Amino acid sequence: MAKQIKDPVHGYIEVPDELIPLLDSPVLQRLHYIKQLGFAYLVYPGANHTRFEHSLGAMALADKVCKTVDLADDERIMVCSAALLHDIGHGPYSHASERLRAEYGEFSHDDILPFADIIQPHLEEIGCDIREVAGIVSGTHRLASIIHGDLDVDRMDYLLRDAHYSGVPYGTLDANRLIQSLFMDDEHGLILKDSGIAAAESLLIARTLMGPSVYYHHVSRIAEEMFLAAGRLHFTKDTIDAFMRMDDAEGTMTLLSSPNVAARDLMMRIRSRRLFKRALYVGRDLVDMPRLTRLDASSYRRLHAEIAETAGVEPHEVILDIPPLRKDMQMQVKVKTMHDYVPFEDLVPLLPLMNKTRQEQWRLGVYSAAEDVEAVRAAASAVLGVSRPTKQERLIGDF
Repeated sequence: MAKQIKDPVHGYIEVPDELIPLLDSPVLQRLHYIKQLGFAYLVYPGANHTRFEHSLGAMALADKVCKTVDLADDERIMVCSAALLHDIGHGPYSHASERLRAEYGEFSHDDILPFADIIQPHLEEIGCDIREVAGIVSGTHRLASIIHGDLDVDRMDYLLRDAHYSGVPYGTLDANRLIQSLFMDDEHGLILKDSGIAAAESLLIARTLMGPSVYYHHVSRIAEEMFLAAGRLHFTKDTIDAFMRMDDAEGTMTLLSSPNVAARDLMMRIRSRRLFKRALYVGRDLVDMPRLTRLDASSYRRLHAEIAETAGVEPHEVILDIPPLRKDMQMQVKVKTMHDYVPFEDLVPLLPLMNKTRQEQWRLGVYSAAEDVEAVRAAASAVLGVSRPTKQERLIGDF
């Protein structure tokens, strides 16, 4: 008999009895205290949902996919276990701490093997091999496309859930229709029936529109960059891994009690929403993109230091945010037409347009305290060689 849990996005979710011990394990329960959207709650007050809810929702959708494509019960349990566990590698404030950890060496939250001592006994009890479950999460297993693919349940759930809690309507997609349009092929993996093309298109549109509205909103981006700056001042190679095992509250208190005064101040500013403001916020047409995309870590630090020195502020009082270009969305799935398996991209011309839109959403940001904005703007424009003045008056009014 399955346990039922009421979820605001999917209704009642059934958790198979054999997965209850895994659900109650410390690594999953920690996710109750890690916000799914990091600092987006500073923009959308309702965006306080957690990685635990998302993991539960991903499991529910994975269960539907497994039943739709007629997987055997043992494989269904294995895939559902992977869906539950796929985010246990996240640290405080989700992707924010992952970016920080990556600066100290190779890291991926998709690697669940560091938690083997906790989860392996639960997986062995239900007959699952931890290496197979880890392969599904990391994308190397033959069933990985259910969790880690172009039409995966992870993406379906977070788009629906993030839209629901933020109140932004752009994450709408018909997950049930999409799942009902899938089947499994031994050679090609997950295949989409042509009846599901519109549902798959809605997923692409949702990913594109949720980017600037939620995932890359300038306010949450500023808070995340302030958090990263505080973390760089406080953590070392020897302490960063312990930080990744914390939750949001523990991570926050660690930085609020840091012996580094600047780290404490940055974290307190986030807590009290005294965020830095945009001194410079420009698209790729106004900067030397080839130069910026070639910057290594030391070159970035030199630019940052030069901006601070030119503006007459301390380095921790200015943030230089040069995001990587967003990766092109891909749909490496086949569509079953009446006569053949056809690449999705051959049938849907929308994808190149969406990718072009995603590239145009890129923004370089330079942020500082409100009283330093004018000096930092002038310094950053000179150091970065911004090609022409921008209408900053329209951009300074942060929410």
